[in-house]
Amino acid sequence: MPPPTPPSPPGPEVFRCFGTGDPLYEAYHDTEWGHPVRDDRGLFERISLEAFQSGLSWITVLRRRETFRAAFDGFDPAVVAGYGAADVERLMADPGIIRNRAKVEATIANARALLALQAAGGSLTELFWSAAPDPAPPAPEGPGDVPATTPESVALAKALKAHGFRFVGPTTAYAALQACGVVDDHLRECPARAAVERARAVGEGVHP
Repeated sequence: MPPPTPPSPPGPEVFRCFGTGDPLYEAYHDTEWGHPVRDDRGLFERISLEAFQSGLSWITVLRRRETFRAAFDGFDPAVVAGYGAADVERLMADPGIIRNRAKVEATIANARALLALQAAGGSLTELFWSAAPDPAPPAPEGPGDVPATTPESVALAKALKAHGFRFVGPTTAYAALQACGVVDDHLRECPARAAVERARAVGEGVHP
């Protein structure tokens, strides 16, 4: 009998800005974070989840995203805007989401603000993409080069609040700008950066 084939040595570890070691987090980093989102429903979901993430780690929200989607009717703004007191209590009793009353009520208020914005001829997409820095900043070399806020995120937070949005301070706004591809903060050596830049260059959008 021939000797058993020795196991293959592990391949080189793929470099990532974050998420390595958790398959869900890796997939989010590799295929979603930084890719352009250019529709109001998709952006509404992102700012809602970023608000729920405030004070917590993103993976905490990411692991609950599907239950969040089920609880909030797919983050359809027209449906969420119609939620009343009974829906708030339903959500506060749902163990699959982060049960924070202020954040739940802010999500409902933001859906109403979005509908009002659209009724006035505006869009969340226009607001977000008007916050794209020009010129685009250079690719960050390391995590220390990635800011927590920028003048653009401060301006976006002010604009959103002026339209009635809540839980959208400059830090949350910047996290949403990163997640939705308005800025590309993948590090220079990160393999995902090239795909994000290609999508941004051709105006591609994603709606996971």
